[in-house]
Amino acid sequence: MTDTTTLILGATGGVGRALATRLRARGQRILLAARSGERLERLASELEAPSRAYDALDWSSVEETLSWAAEQPGGVQGVANLVGSILLKPAHRTSPKEFQEVLSLNLGSAFACVRAATRLSPEQTPSSIVLVSSAVAQHGLANHAAIAAAKAGVEGLVRASAATYASRGVRINAVAPGLTKTPLTKRLWESERAAQASRAMHPLGAIGEPEQVASAVDWFLSPEQAWVTGQVLGVDGGLATLRCSS
Repeated sequence: MTDTTTLILGATGGVGRALATRLRARGQRILLAARSGERLERLASELEAPSRAYDALDWSSVEETLSWAAEQPGGVQGVANLVGSILLKPAHRTSPKEFQEVLSLNLGSAFACVRAATRLSPEQTPSSIVLVSSAVAQHGLANHAAIAAAKAGVEGLVRASAATYASRGVRINAVAPGLTKTPLTKRLWESERAAQASRAMHPLGAIGEPEQVASAVDWFLSPEQAWVTGQVLGVDGGLATLRCSS
């Protein structure tokens, strides 16, 4: 068993479950937090891991969850904030309420995580924090205005916070997936026609799997990456950076 503990926020989502399963399979200690009490209880029972229901949009709830994690035996060395949503609409069809919800779930939850983790005492502060951006923050896709804006904010948060807390030994990084097969994105890939169109957008010709994104999160969390901070790693089949001729 490794000697580190990871807190997974948004543990019941596709990537959260994949990360929790991956870490637990090699004997690592994990702490699970998510909004859904019933789903969280099932996952915690399955993986035999401590869990806590919380509200990712309530900064007090996020702080209480980080404090809970820090007070567990052995404390907490890594935090992965895997909370998020998606909205596919052009700006002119997006309501103020929808826009605020996208910002809150994606950028707001990430900010609250960084804020809560770094408000802990120095000896309790996790050494690695991993957030989630998206390929659409760097690659313009039609009808992704709100989510692209929110995820671009996450990338700015990563760089500024990594600079702020480097002197405290806190590393802050993010993964930026392309379309990944999770329950959240099911309507974008559940039909073969939709899946074919989605695969065609990615240079590697495939839709991502939760385990592939979880692997990148795991890499950032590892103490072996003690010299990596302020980075955004694309796990996107080449979507954000490649233009391949047919």
